[in-house]
Amino acid sequence: MGNLRPALLNWLFARKGGGQFVLRIDDTDTERSKEEYVDGVKRDLEWLGLDWDRYERQSVRMDRYNAVADELRAQGRLYTAYETGTELGLKRKTLLQSGRPPVYDRAALKLTDGDKAQYEAEGRKPHWRFKLDQTRTSWTDGIRGEVNVDCASVSDPVLIREDGGYLYTLCSVCDDIDFGITDVIRGEDHVTNTATQIQIFDAMGDKPTGFAHHSLLVDADGSGLSKRLGSLTLESLREAGVDPLALLSYMARLGTSEPIEARASHAELIEGFNLGTLGRAPARFNREEIDALGVKMLHTRPYEAVAALLDSAGVDRSIAPEFWALIRENIDSTDEISAWWNVITGDITPDIAEEDKAFVATAQTALDAAKPWDADTWKAVTNVLKAETGRKGKGLFMPLRKALTGRSNGPDMAALLPLLRRS
Repeated sequence: MGNLRPALLNWLFARKGGGQFVLRIDDTDTERSKEEYVDGVKRDLEWLGLDWDRYERQSVRMDRYNAVADELRAQGRLYTAYETGTELGLKRKTLLQSGRPPVYDRAALKLTDGDKAQYEAEGRKPHWRFKLDQTRTSWTDGIRGEVNVDCASVSDPVLIREDGGYLYTLCSVCDDIDFGITDVIRGEDHVTNTATQIQIFDAMGDKPTGFAHHSLLVDADGSGLSKRLGSLTLESLREAGVDPLALLSYMARLGTSEPIEARASHAELIEGFNLGTLGRAPARFNREEIDALGVKMLHTRPYEAVAALLDSAGVDRSIAPEFWALIRENIDSTDEISAWWNVITGDITPDIAEEDKAFVATAQTALDAAKPWDADTWKAVTNVLKAETGRKGKGLFMPLRKALTGRSNGPDMAALLPLLRRS
């Protein structure tokens, strides 16, 4: 869910503005980057119908990143540091205990050549930090408005790890410049990173991209997003039969000042998108609302939108439109199509209570006599049965429904009966 939100917002923004949506795979960390993850991202986006215009992978651009790193070293903006993770952790803990912000103290800038040689002799590998200008960095955010970050209160970020691998911070700036990226929409947890990246843009002599930072997701009760929801994958929603358009309709309006409404197409989603409606308050995510919206959309979906699903369920095309119009308001998932087709084709177990057996037998005789069944048959036969047996209301209709369908609820029997006859 956390990844879907910025992907959708960027896609909608690009489509609404006539721009291009770029899918970039940040795979410079070879140990954590697996092809199955890349395939999963593509599969999720394709299921949602979020197409991309350009596909890039950072792992094939290492020469470019190396060249930029050399430029920054020459400017004195990249410097080596040798602290271990444990040492940095102790520094952080000490600063916090003394009531000071855990900002890196730039001790590495004071290292002599001899100090560095000693560390190298001990087997330590340096990581490379970007030397921030300790001034205020400002930009006009597409969601938050004017933003100012005091970079004197921010640690010089690590851009290159001990193993020589790049973090996305530098790579993303290079990509934005080279690909002509005009706008990036991401979570508010990246605000400080944006200040850092704007300084990298400046160091590279380029104008920063436009940034917008959306609020983060929280549980329905306003608390932090639980692990249960945080780990909710698009694959799990797909397997659960969630309607992708219902999911997109929900996520597109989540955290905005606009009501969440079902959208029948991606075109409608794009038309109704306005970045300016996104608020700064945390967006409350409620899984149940997605299901409810999906059911609502299903009940109004036209036959053309489900024709392929009906075909795969074995529904006779000659009555498929009538069948769908009949059942759509009585199902909560397209997975139920096959079950209702079984009802139509007669593959059911009649549900007849002992006290209703004689009545159902009388009804069977009346129904057989009324063949072929049409739109008027149900009313005519039940009127006869009412007069003959004295039954009425639920006592009249429910035993018939359960005998004919094996169910206690479902579509209007007057419309269902002719389809039973035609199957």
